[in-house]
Amino acid sequence: MNKFAMVSMAYLSIVTALPAYGQSIQVTPNASTPTNIGVPENFTGNATFAPLVPANDQTGASTALVTFLPGARTVWHTHPAGQTLIVQTGKGWIQTEGEPRQDINPGDVVWIPAGVKHWHGASATVGMTHISVTYTKDGKNVDWLEPVTDPQYVKG
Repeated sequence: MNKFAMVSMAYLSIVTALPAYGQSIQVTPNASTPTNIGVPENFTGNATFAPLVPANDQTGASTALVTFLPGARTVWHTHPAGQTLIVQTGKGWIQTEGEPRQDINPGDVVWIPAGVKHWHGASATVGMTHISVTYTKDGKNVDWLEPVTDPQYVKG
């Protein structure tokens, strides 16, 4: 038996012994999930979010496509298990409480550790879209806090 056949048989025996984690591949067509308007309790300005994948037992994370028009932002908030942002378009800002505001641009990936008080959104003059991957702990993924004031937002 040649080396390729032996490796292939070994691989096949390992793969067939692994448990199946999903029933099948799922494709969600573009624009097939509803876009929601960010509520004033959680956002300042015009922001929308389109859920992409809900949290489940295997991943423990939900994903959404979030769009902020210029000047729009979240309120201060924390995540009990952290969050990842993947900036898609525009220009955004993110700030951790007590630290300077940071620019975020297309292609940037932002990791926000569990419990870190922060806000994020568009810059004052350019909108921003990001994909959020929000991790869940004990069924919860975010703790919304107080609004970011206009002076906090502008000053950064």
